[in-house]
Amino acid sequence: MFTAQTPSDLLSMSEISQISGLDFMTGILEGRLPGPPIAALLGYHLHEVAAGRAVFRGTPEFKVTNPMGTVHGGWYGTLLDSAMACAVMTAVPKGSVYTTLEYKINILRSIPIGLTIDCIGEIDHVGRSTGIAHGEIRGIEDGKLYATGSTTCIVMNLSGKS
Repeated sequence: MFTAQTPSDLLSMSEISQISGLDFMTGILEGRLPGPPIAALLGYHLHEVAAGRAVFRGTPEFKVTNPMGTVHGGWYGTLLDSAMACAVMTAVPKGSVYTTLEYKINILRSIPIGLTIDCIGEIDHVGRSTGIAHGEIRGIEDGKLYATGSTTCIVMNLSGKS
């Protein structure tokens, strides 16, 4: 996967709006388009993408722990935000982009350091102006549910057409 190293590596909003959201996400998965720098920083990557669905895979390391030595809630939140919002992006038409308006997470149990997880986002609804999605974090080896989330995204038309 090609991860952006500098701001100039990223596509502009104008360039992104020239392709559908699914094509954009597929381009990241295939390495044709740059992936988000935050994913490399926090140790996760886009693993799977399909219409209405995005899966990120990651393995928390010590560097993402809180002062108690457990995985920081921000790691859960960042992965869930990524998966849920990117699921919304897969349904955004050419000429539009999205951004997260709000998200909520529920942490059910602590993820052990070194356990590989999948963070799955799936859409509930995407319309002209909003997208709603839910997500979950599950352990690959143990199948346990570690966290759930939900999001509301705004869909913005950049083409000037309604």
